[in-house]
Amino acid sequence: MEIQKNIWYVTLLLTMIAGYCDTVTFVAADSIFSAHVTGNFIVFAYQIIKGSDVHAWVKLLTFPVFILAVIVGGRIALKNINHYRILFWEGVILVLSGIAVYVFGFLEIYSGWTIYVIAMATVFAMGLQNAFGKLYAKETHGPTTMMTGNVTQASLDLGNLLKNGIKDAETILSFKKQVVTIMGFLTGCFLGAIAGMFFGLGTLILPGIAIIICYFYHREN
Repeated sequence: MEIQKNIWYVTLLLTMIAGYCDTVTFVAADSIFSAHVTGNFIVFAYQIIKGSDVHAWVKLLTFPVFILAVIVGGRIALKNINHYRILFWEGVILVLSGIAVYVFGFLEIYSGWTIYVIAMATVFAMGLQNAFGKLYAKETHGPTTMMTGNVTQASLDLGNLLKNGIKDAETILSFKKQVVTIMGFLTGCFLGAIAGMFFGLGTLILPGIAIIICYFYHREN
């Protein structure tokens, strides 16, 4: 029972962090998606058509950065028994990214390119979280960084519930899992939008600390 509770909590935390980071970078880092990296292709194409400057090409870098992060996540998994070690490094990167914002500001070198560096570091962190989700699928109730599959499953479950009523306990449980996942991501997006608008990329420290705490909790339990 305790393990099942942990899965609920971890799922909620990771989806909130992904939604938060994705929205913070979109709002405060030139419309860059850090979790839904394929969305950057759309933004890139739009900016090119609208006649944007050369900085639009930076968005294409999110794809190789994301791939590299997933590869690194796989290597970390091979060398560590603790599944949550990947999340520890994700947290470290997010905390360092947030700190870098204040360091760059203090040194008066906070510019467009330093913003892109921080955004790419966040993309790398989200790549690690994706690797965790793929390698240890049973640790969460579904993908935590991309909601399309979760929304699809929730829709199928809802259709079955409308057709057969609430008699199927398995379908009800599945639907609850998807609702928690989707609402966690939405909550993270809302918080990320506020943080990005009013406080900027420095707030990446917060999800970083949260995920490091999660790691140490599961290291001891």
